[in-house]
Amino acid sequence: MHRPPAVRARGITKSFGEVIALGGVDLDVASGQVHGLVGPNGAGKTTLLGLLLGLAVADGGSLEILGTPVGRTLAVPDGVAGFVDGPGLYPSLTARQNLAALASLRRYDTGPTASVDDALEQVGLTDVADDRVRGFSLGMRQRLGLAAALLTTPRLLILDEPANGLDPAGKRHVHRVISGLAANGTAVVLSSHRMDDLAALCSEVTILATGRVVFSGPLGKLAAESGELDYRLVTSDPAAAHRLASETPGLRVVTGGEPAQTGLVVRGPEPALDELVVRLVGAGVALRELGPVMTPLEAAFLALTATDVGPEAETEARTEARTAAGAAQIDEENSR
Repeated sequence: MHRPPAVRARGITKSFGEVIALGGVDLDVASGQVHGLVGPNGAGKTTLLGLLLGLAVADGGSLEILGTPVGRTLAVPDGVAGFVDGPGLYPSLTARQNLAALASLRRYDTGPTASVDDALEQVGLTDVADDRVRGFSLGMRQRLGLAAALLTTPRLLILDEPANGLDPAGKRHVHRVISGLAANGTAVVLSSHRMDDLAALCSEVTILATGRVVFSGPLGKLAAESGELDYRLVTSDPAAAHRLASETPGLRVVTGGEPAQTGLVVRGPEPALDELVVRLVGAGVALRELGPVMTPLEAAFLALTATDVGPEAETEARTEARTAAGAAQIDEENSR
């Protein structure tokens, strides 16, 4: 049986005074899909998420949610849940009391006690269910916000930075919950600055810049949009690798410092990288590590949103991305 898309937006506009937050945005999200929403600060992500949750109304365009046209009122169909700018919680209540109060206010038919316990178990908060929320870390509050959304058994789940503040173990837990919901038919719209989270969860992504869509489609299509990628190269002979990389047409060495300590970072298209590998093998240099410094999503984000910055700003952004990727890898290793 054909199911309507969970979200169908056409030409959505929204302004705040003279500031254009959304300037003609189209968006399609299928049922059972995790759709990423990406963009720099001020791109319009929060405004768009607010529209999907019924927290604001569009100035123009058409919006259908779960097959129902959304008019100029602060309302969305049943089955929509989530949060923007962090979940709203009562700090003086426990995690269980927060969810029980929410379930009671919304009069869920499933019965508050069973639903609350199940939601807490799904997000891994059973052990702290009777602790007051004021003592929760940011990551624990994020997980409790996700539990609150799960009370509705949502068909469309809107999440703004759900992995914010999570340690690697907590992040994996949340990833499993989101993936499980999508596998059971729930559509998820996920906004995050963590490109690794989006790459791990999303089948499609929409990139916003200054209130407009600059890319929307499957992650696989981003390779064509990402331009040249940076690759980290570790070999048995750093000096020889540096020389061979410098001599390979289409490649540029972008590493600072001593390659023996930092490894070698080269930038270029995949065919040039393949040629370098052939040259390394031919010279008897052992290849110990080779991989992209940033994901294609990160590279595409920079390429598609940095239209008004110069080479220095782009280089700085790439450096920050490499630093963030290294920190994420360290966190992952420490959690094992």
